[in-house]
Amino acid sequence: MQFERIPYQSDWYREACQLRNELLRKPLGLDLLQADLSEESEYFHYGMVVGNKVIACALAIPVSGNKAKVRQMTVALEYQRQGIGKLLLQKIELDLKEREIEMVELDARSSAVEFYKKLGYVAEGEEFLSVSIPHLHMVKSLVENR
Repeated sequence: MQFERIPYQSDWYREACQLRNELLRKPLGLDLLQADLSEESEYFHYGMVVGNKVIACALAIPVSGNKAKVRQMTVALEYQRQGIGKLLLQKIELDLKEREIEMVELDARSSAVEFYKKLGYVAEGEEFLSVSIPHLHMVKSLVENR
């Protein structure tokens, strides 16, 4: 298994979109593949790859000069609960640090809040609805305490 930066519009990108759609959108009655994804050309795309197959993915959106927002992180069902999501997020954080990103934010589904807390993310604000399900805004500093 390897961590990869996924080029926009590549075969891996299309696989990641399929994975995001199957696990994150279709269960909500939504279809990612019907959306205009052209703005994603400006995002950072990441994946964990086994053989030549994307088994986990996420994207990061540059928010400002030193801040990015992680979105749509998912792991294929047969690979869940094996530490792959944790590894993916840690690798994303390292890549963002290399890009001089100092702060990461995300909107965690309420079912994933504990996962992110274990990885150092801190909840901010009140729970809110997004795509019809409860979320909590979370943040993490990538700057080392000196």
